[in-house]
Amino acid sequence: MTKAIQPRNSGAFYVQSVLSFGVSVGAVGIGLVYLPVETWVRAFLAIGVLYVVTSTFTLAKCVRDRQELAEVTTRVDQARLDRLLAEHDPFKVD
Repeated sequence: MTKAIQPRNSGAFYVQSVLSFGVSVGAVGIGLVYLPVETWVRAFLAIGVLYVVTSTFTLAKCVRDRQELAEVTTRVDQARLDRLLAEHDPFKVD
């Protein structure tokens, strides 16, 4: 059976992603604090930002789960094909 090469993220990429997320959320938070509008508008925008962030995490999880499911299905199909090819004898007469 052949093994599929799976790309792995480096530690530096992970750190960069976490820092980028932190900076972007921090920048939006600072922008909301200094926005020259009434408190209720600021609160509404803050809730909207939190909703976008949580929806993004949920979507990323769904995409990851679908990708992992496809990978498992592919591996099972490959194992079945390998077994059939190993058991097949083209010279066998019934």
